[in-house]
This record gives sequence, structure tokens and C-alpha cells, in this order.
Amino acid sequence: MIDSQSRHSASQLDWFKSSYSSSEGGDCVEVAAAPLTVHVRDSKIADGSRLAVPAAAWGAFLRELDN
Repeated sequence: MIDSQSRHSASQLDWFKSSYSSSEGGDCVEVAAAPLTVHVRDSKIADGSRLAVPAAAWGAFLRELDN
């Protein structure tokens, strides 16, 4: 889902770089949590497109990664 339901602009969110992202300019993913959604973007293109998913779905995704 592209950020169609969230009222948060990219500048209003606190973005965090994934601990799995490389510091050598390679693949870099950032996430930001809002009350009802979690936003995901490419850190190299901060003003570009981003993905917004319901917080519950993000939680389920993370739990699945732990398995």
C-alpha cells in the first residue's frame, strides 16, 4: 500500500535505518512508526516513494522473521 491512508509527511516521521543496511552505500532501508502504520523507504531516496502498512501487519511480518 502506498502511503494513501496516512496523514504523516515524511518530515513528520522519525526514520530509523535498518541494522541490516550496509554503511557502504549499498542497500539501505529505513522505517518509521506512526500510530496506525509503519512506513518503509529507501534511505538513498528519502523523498521518493514509500510503503505504508498497517502496524498489525508489520508486527506479524516481524514475528514471522523470528521463526
